Amino acid sequence: MGFFNIFNKNKKETLDKGLEKTKESVFSKLSRAVAGKSKVDDDVLDNLEEVLVTSDVGVDTTIKIIHRIEERVARDKYVSTSELNGILRQEISELLTENNSSDGEDWDLPKDHSPYVILVVGVNGVGKTTTIGKLAFQFKNSGKKVYLGAADTFRAAAVEQLSIWGERAGVPVIKQQMGADPASVAFDTLSSAKANNADVVIIDTAGRLHNKIGLMNELKKIKAVMKKVLPEAPDEVLLVLDGSTGQNAFEQAKQFSQVTQITSLAITKLDGTAKGGVVIGISDQLKVPVKYIGLGEGIEDLQLFNRKEFVDSLFKN
Repeated sequence: MGFFNIFNKNKKETLDKGLEKTKESVFSKLSRAVAGKSKVDDDVLDNLEEVLVTSDVGVDTTIKIIHRIEERVARDKYVSTSELNGILRQEISELLTENNSSDGEDWDLPKDHSPYVILVVGVNGVGKTTTIGKLAFQFKNSGKKVYLGAADTFRAAAVEQLSIWGERAGVPVIKQQMGADPASVAFDTLSSAKANNADVVIIDTAGRLHNKIGLMNELKKIKAVMKKVLPEAPDEVLLVLDGSTGQNAFEQAKQFSQVTQITSLAITKLDGTAKGGVVIGISDQLKVPVKYIGLGEGIEDLQLFNRKEFVDSLFKN
């Protein structure tokens, strides 16, 4: 077996293990939903609706999935309960495709310009700084020159934590003293990265969502200053969410989308939780693609989100 086959096998095993609790929860509920039934009827659909809602898929997305299945049942006249697993897999996969969630395979970046700039947002405690460290590791591992910017200057712990992750990943971290202007840190980071021909720049930001107006102004200022160095920056605004909080993560996503334009999502802490269904609902309701998922505490436990692999793993018997 070649190196990449081994890597893909390990990645798949990590995904299967990380989604284990969600899968067990969904399947036990599904079994109860179809108990004693041979075909998909109104009772089964009502039970299925409850399964999806209690699996943190979210009410609006659940209604959309149920409606699609109702259409199939009406069209095909007879759909057995044994087919339900496959139908769910297909409908959810199509839903994720419509929301531009891709089948991420590698850590390549657009080649039309460099560095590629990722501005990372999210409330404190969701694993934002940890995700940045893991992203830096993955990009560095794929042969890219990475710079990190510690623009969450309101918490000394955030700067210190990012510095530790930078050391672990083997990438430089640009920082200033606590309380410094975050936009100034972003400017220094992009200037240094540009001068040193970096491929990727990842900027950490403060997560004070309780002060929406202040956060909005701060992010606007950071973006404006970035454009003085690189007119196209940022290339990506990545929102990090804690998947283990279920619908609370969805509420955070909605609030952040009101503060700034979000272009991609990273859902962390999916291992050890039964709330993995939140990935489906958040992507559907925000119309923003899930790009990364966190499946453990190790530096290598951040994966590119692969729609097909995620759905296959979730509904594997």
